[in-house]
Amino acid sequence: MSAFDALVRPALVRIAAPGCGYDPHGDRYWGTGFFIAPGWVLTCAHVVAEGGSAVWRSDPAVGITWEDGKTTRETTGTVVLALPRPERPDDPPDRWAFPDLALVRVPTAQKASCVRLSERPPVPPTSVGLHGWSRETGELGIRHVHGTLIGSDGKALVTDWVMPVEGCSGGPVVDHQQGAVVGLNKGRGRDGGAVVPVTALRALHDLPGGEAMGEALRAHDRYHLARYRSLDDRPDWTRTQRRTAGGQGVGPGLRTQLYGHFAELPAPTAPGEIMDLIDQVKAWIRDDDLPDALEDDPRTWSEGAGLLRGLRAPRRDGVRDLDLDAVLLYAAHVVRHVGGRYGERADTGGLTRWIIDASGDADRHLRREIDRLVSPGRPAPLSVREPRARADVLLEIDTPRWGRSYPWRVKLLLDGHTVSPLHCDDRGVERARLRETLREPLADALRRGDSGPHLAAVEAVLPRELFDEPLDTWRLEPPQGPDDAWAPTLGQRRIVVIRDARRHDREPAPEWRERWEAAERGPLRAAPLRAEAPGAGPDAHTSRVRRETWAEAYDRLREAGGGTVPVYCAHVGSGDGLMAMNAALAAGHPLALWRTGAHGHTDCAEFHERADRLLSAALTAWDVRGPVRSLRTRATDPAAGPEARAAYAWAESVALLFDPPDRPPHGGRLEPPPLLGEGEQ
Repeated sequence: MSAFDALVRPALVRIAAPGCGYDPHGDRYWGTGFFIAPGWVLTCAHVVAEGGSAVWRSDPAVGITWEDGKTTRETTGTVVLALPRPERPDDPPDRWAFPDLALVRVPTAQKASCVRLSERPPVPPTSVGLHGWSRETGELGIRHVHGTLIGSDGKALVTDWVMPVEGCSGGPVVDHQQGAVVGLNKGRGRDGGAVVPVTALRALHDLPGGEAMGEALRAHDRYHLARYRSLDDRPDWTRTQRRTAGGQGVGPGLRTQLYGHFAELPAPTAPGEIMDLIDQVKAWIRDDDLPDALEDDPRTWSEGAGLLRGLRAPRRDGVRDLDLDAVLLYAAHVVRHVGGRYGERADTGGLTRWIIDASGDADRHLRREIDRLVSPGRPAPLSVREPRARADVLLEIDTPRWGRSYPWRVKLLLDGHTVSPLHCDDRGVERARLRETLREPLADALRRGDSGPHLAAVEAVLPRELFDEPLDTWRLEPPQGPDDAWAPTLGQRRIVVIRDARRHDREPAPEWRERWEAAERGPLRAAPLRAEAPGAGPDAHTSRVRRETWAEAYDRLREAGGGTVPVYCAHVGSGDGLMAMNAALAAGHPLALWRTGAHGHTDCAEFHERADRLLSAALTAWDVRGPVRSLRTRATDPAAGPEARAAYAWAESVALLFDPPDRPPHGGRLEPPPLLGEGEQ
């Protein structure tokens, strides 16, 4: 056994029906788990599923047995989080999809030995140990094998020609180079084993009750700091890591102390809150403002520090250990961020003292920057950005090229120009399935774009036939109960705007640029998208009899002054509305306001009048987005009285075209060819 294998053994637990932990033959044995913190066990969802419906009712229905020195201890645990969770508890699936994780609360195991979890993925190929309990030889016993982690298939880590023996599912996989647990045994394949990476734990944070995952990870970091500080002479993970680690970077001792201090802080609310600080650290270390094109989604302050390993800065190469500089600066940013957000409720004193002590050998430029960050009342240093969302979210949907399926992409727009792709499906889905399909990709992107209370906007780049798709009414989380009816929709909580996909396929026309510049300067005023629409003419109570042709609409909208915003009291994705919208876009208009709801409105005169007031009150184009979001909230308030509902009824189902010419996507997007046989007549 390696030194790390020996540290794993006391943290292993066998999972079985309650009261069957002493059964040497394991007749009611389910699988393996391991302590990640006192009172918390991690295993696979398919392991605890052996307990039937009682497990999913949150009953203490999971038997937990472990070896405490020479003493065997047995208790019960409760499944707090699991993914996937079977829709029919009495009839679980035959095949368990990834991530296949379960977090079990074991309140009576506060003195258990615990493994060390890695805060970053392994770098294949790397030597690993696969651990667990098994009854393959007749009686239950601890088994382990050594192998090589050779790569990933996108979800699972894969081992080469080595696999866990039966019963080891849910057991830990130890990376011997990192000296930490990087995954869980999931199953056996033809040529090796499938391993669930510990980074998959991030998905548990997003479940209802997901704060339990953060609680367990903070307890994990506190445990290892206490063990490191202890005078107990038993082997511990930090000192064992220190004996195997190189001399560069942040040593195991410093990292254990730092993570222990992070555990005392309020938890971050979303990955974007952490990534925003990482972006600022990288910009200072590298001396540039170019954001990374590659994304990550850390859920804890500790994971954020782990992402700063291996930085490169050509202008500073050879000056100093960049990993240590980056982690110290990151910790200082966390202090300032948490202190600014929570004030005296956040005790950052211990972390601040640690940063000051650990920065003693840093160069004067770094010490000065850290001092500005951690000193109360000091002005923000140059490395601190103005509070804002970290990124906006681009949702791109293409017109179907073959069949009726809409290809889609979800991206981050980091600084108004830099795009980071996240999710896509070039085959696409039918229109009726767009909401269901895009729910999780959008939720993931928004988590990465948000920074604390500053929320990412959604820019939907759509074909014109989808301009009436009610994106603002979407909810990104499935309803969990009757109270969810009060939860805000996407367009009530965030700025949601529509952009035109077709004209982004080529260089912006001069009139588009000219009209956008006028809209940025302001003022704005409304004009009818169709001249014959009710309420659109000089006399709000009459309407033209003859329908306006495309050429007439185009000529009128082309001659409209700068700052003019076309307004329409009906759909624009089909019929006369689409014809007029085509004319407005050809005339270069970057802004428009319309209703996506039902036809036959009787309040169109009021709609045009109120829209003109809304636009006149906005100083520039950018100032229209916030009031539209507020209108969406007021117009659908279920608790409003009749007078309040009547006052905002005109704004129900309002949509906003907000389409700057120089924002991605830019012209020349590549479309995938059809698969063989598709699109043929």
